[in-house]
Amino acid sequence: MSRLRNGGNRAALLGIAAALLASGAALASATGVVGDRLPANWPRLSPGRTWLDGEALGRWRDQGWWPALVITALSVGVLLFLWWGWAQVRPGRLRELPLGRPDVTLSGPALAAAMAERAEAVDGVARAHVALLGRPRRLRARITLTLTAGSRPEAVLRDLVRRAVTEARAAAAPRPVEVDARLTVRQHRTRRLR
Repeated sequence: MSRLRNGGNRAALLGIAAALLASGAALASATGVVGDRLPANWPRLSPGRTWLDGEALGRWRDQGWWPALVITALSVGVLLFLWWGWAQVRPGRLRELPLGRPDVTLSGPALAAAMAERAEAVDGVARAHVALLGRPRRLRARITLTLTAGSRPEAVLRDLVRRAVTEARAAAAPRPVEVDARLTVRQHRTRRLR
């Protein structure tokens, strides 16, 4: 997980925790059990507090715009929360891979480019694209190969594992590298005769 993503998660969790703690403390101060034990000069909510009296509630009911605004704001909040949760679960692209010592790292895009170069050197591969996903302790390589017409997928996969995947696993050792290979075939355009 990147430092920016990790820092963003911590800041979001700290803000949510502070808001929930302040709300809980304010609501707890309205109860007699907690309110009696608080010092006299501390702010507290009165136990008989009414959040909306009948007159204020009537004024709100006369306004037709606020239900739509509240529903829209809550929907946007839920969508942002779902997006944030999906971003935490989704494995991101690997930016750097620590190699034992704190000051020595391997660039994720450089390792992906080297794997793509090795994959393109395999007979029958027209083009290769490699994306390294996951976390430094568990890597996953997504390899997309475009095969030339007439190439045999079994032979291409065997050569791919022997060349690119073996070298990537040696570079990332002792971490395991899972490989997801997707194969497509280059389509030839048919010539039209007039």
